[in-house]
Amino acid sequence: MFSKQQQKYVQSLQIKKYRQEHQSFLVEGAKSVLELINSDFEIELLLCTTKFFDENEKKLKKISVEQISQTELEKTSTLQSNDAAVAVAQMKPNESLNAAENEFVLVLDDIRDPGNLGTIIRIADWYGIKKLICSETTVDLYNPKVIAASMGSFTRIKAFYTNLTEYFKENQHHNKAAVIGTFLNSASLHQFAFPASGYIVLGNESNGIGAGVEQFVTHKVTIPRFGLAESLNVGIATAIVLDNLKRNQ
Repeated sequence: MFSKQQQKYVQSLQIKKYRQEHQSFLVEGAKSVLELINSDFEIELLLCTTKFFDENEKKLKKISVEQISQTELEKTSTLQSNDAAVAVAQMKPNESLNAAENEFVLVLDDIRDPGNLGTIIRIADWYGIKKLICSETTVDLYNPKVIAASMGSFTRIKAFYTNLTEYFKENQHHNKAAVIGTFLNSASLHQFAFPASGYIVLGNESNGIGAGVEQFVTHKVTIPRFGLAESLNVGIATAIVLDNLKRNQ
């Protein structure tokens, strides 16, 4: 039986404080849960409807499963409608990441919107980017809205949260990789010749890249504007930059 204590625990993981305390997070909905099952994340508990269980029984043999009603599931889930499953999984350790030879890494400076971060993760996965380095003020990767917006891509992306200024200070002496940042009124992205590897920095939705990180940017680029819109969504900007990168490679 799915106890009230279990329900309380699962619901508590909607809040960052309790996710950090338990080092666990929620994955919701059929697609994301199936991606989780096929990944190397450790699953503590899976709550699912009988229908989801029957359709995926062979995949669930080594997982602790509780079959519950759709009503109970929706009480536990953050999604407006969830007729499939909610999983509790263990977080990965926050381990340092660097750009390897012939690799680009995304650096996110103060991305606050969970939907934007989830979209960026999904876009990174589409373009084959495996690593994210995030400022300490960037929204939590394990926020349920981030996980939902990533549509399962979070299972294929490694993330490292750190003080970006300190990170670049520590790395600049033994890492000569390019640091490419998106700014207004800089060199056109369309004419930019990407190097073989490096870091691509994307800034806050309202304020762009902060001064602390800007000092380490070696190449400033602009997505050329042809109309009158004031700005681009950071997820859209990520896709445009990565598409230009892949056309260059």
